[in-house]
Amino acid sequence: RIRQNLREKHARHIADLRAYYDSEIQSLRQQLESSHRTAASEDLKKINQSLADSNLYVLNRCEQLDAALNEASARIKALENKNNLLEKQVADWREHFYTISDNSKVLQERLEEMRTTHKEKDNTISRLKSRLKELEEAFEKAYKLSDNKNTRLQEENRMFQNLLGEYESLGKEHERVKDTLNTTENKLLDANTEISDLKRTILKLEAQLKQVEHENALKLRH
Repeated sequence: RIRQNLREKHARHIADLRAYYDSEIQSLRQQLESSHRTAASEDLKKINQSLADSNLYVLNRCEQLDAALNEASARIKALENKNNLLEKQVADWREHFYTISDNSKVLQERLEEMRTTHKEKDNTISRLKSRLKELEEAFEKAYKLSDNKNTRLQEENRMFQNLLGEYESLGKEHERVKDTLNTTENKLLDANTEISDLKRTILKLEAQLKQVEHENALKLRH
């Protein structure tokens, strides 16, 4: 709107100048016509020369104003293009930043879920260890109490082997969860680093945009 108002102001200024000098020329012509019957030949030549000089001055002044207006319009157009380019770059970087932020949030949520799962598995392993210890104690106690309880010992041995297999399986699963957790933490760290870089880039682009807008405002006031 400021640029449009500036153009309209220049146009009105040029139109006012044209109207003013046209009025002056018309007034001089009227004076010439009124004094034509009484003025001498030399006076008529001076008036004609004055009219010609005035007309030439008006034309030169109009050409200068047109040239100044064209130059200002070209400069404003160049600043508009640069401003639009910077605004597009800022929008692209912001979109990229929001995408990275969303990915970071997803990774953070997955990390929390894996930590919770890891904690639950640790609790399960602790319970299995306690149960295994109880079975070992019961097995030793039963073994000491009687050698004739082979069936019971075999059953307890089978249960012991099953629990031992489940314990080993959970141990392997626990190691896999730990590896996945470490990988996720590394990805989250990389995402946070990239977010920091993007923030600095966005701040830099916004500073450039403000500088261009300031320069544009100065040019418009000029």
